[in-house]
Amino acid sequence: MSNPTTLAIEGELTIYRAAELRQALLAALDQHGADLEVDLAGVTEFDSAGVQLLMAAAKSAAARGGVLRLVRHSPAVLDAFAVLDLAAHFGAPLNPPASH
Repeated sequence: MSNPTTLAIEGELTIYRAAELRQALLAALDQHGADLEVDLAGVTEFDSAGVQLLMAAAKSAAARGGVLRLVRHSPAVLDAFAVLDLAAHFGAPLNPPASH
């Protein structure tokens, strides 16, 4: 993966924003190629709709011959991934944002 585009998600990654964020993820994949990093440092709430959205985006990237990488996992994302045992599914280590 060379020079991936980074899309930062701020606020809720929940059912209330799923349609909006789905469009943003697909637009980023379409405009910048299939390699995409999703920065989750600003995610304040994360639910099963958010999980499904990230899984679908990963499949869309793979179908295009690319990779979706999740980076800088917020505490909300880390908690949900731990409860749901999802870290291995996304194939990358969980990496919280660096504290200042």
